[in-house]
Amino acid sequence: MSLGRAPRRRSNHTRHAAAAAAVAVVGALTLSACGGDGSTSSGTGGAKFVTGDSGISTVAKGDRQDAPRLDGTTLEGKKLDIGDFKGKVVVMNVWGSWCPPCRAEAPHFSKVAKDTKSDGVEFVGINTRDDTKDPARKFEEDYGVAYPSLYDPIGKLILRFPKGSLNPQAIPSTIVIDREGRIAARTLTALNEKKLRQMIDPLIAEK
Repeated sequence: MSLGRAPRRRSNHTRHAAAAAAVAVVGALTLSACGGDGSTSSGTGGAKFVTGDSGISTVAKGDRQDAPRLDGTTLEGKKLDIGDFKGKVVVMNVWGSWCPPCRAEAPHFSKVAKDTKSDGVEFVGINTRDDTKDPARKFEEDYGVAYPSLYDPIGKLILRFPKGSLNPQAIPSTIVIDREGRIAARTLTALNEKKLRQMIDPLIAEK
């Protein structure tokens, strides 16, 4: 009997540990959710980045870290792997339907996504902290968001970003990945069209 119970205790412990890690990430995002000030110190945790007055942090081409594998299921139930976009600039936006700054920036993201498609730019969302998909789908419909979003309700994908990298730390956060699959820029605040283009245009110009 005792041999039968021991594996269950270990299994439960493993599940609790995984759940605790996910809750910790969501909790950290909650502290800065919906409009952090975007301030950060440069060069921390081994990541050599510079943060401008706009709150946009950028990394020189030779100092960039590889983005983690980011794959899963979209709000529409389709499989998506960001690695399939290698060779393109990827703009990744962490958002939630409940977040006012996310609603404010959504029309700008929708417009710039359409405008830059022909320049080799792919937009992908990470929808988080929406308990069900319905509010998130309604958000996309209301704001004309045509690009896909991975569904990540408890922040598992966010945990994959390397420690010390330009990782998401707020909702909304925006990460830009260069054509070689490396993290090139980040902001922790909502963006208008001008600031979004400020993040993307230098990477479109890179050869």
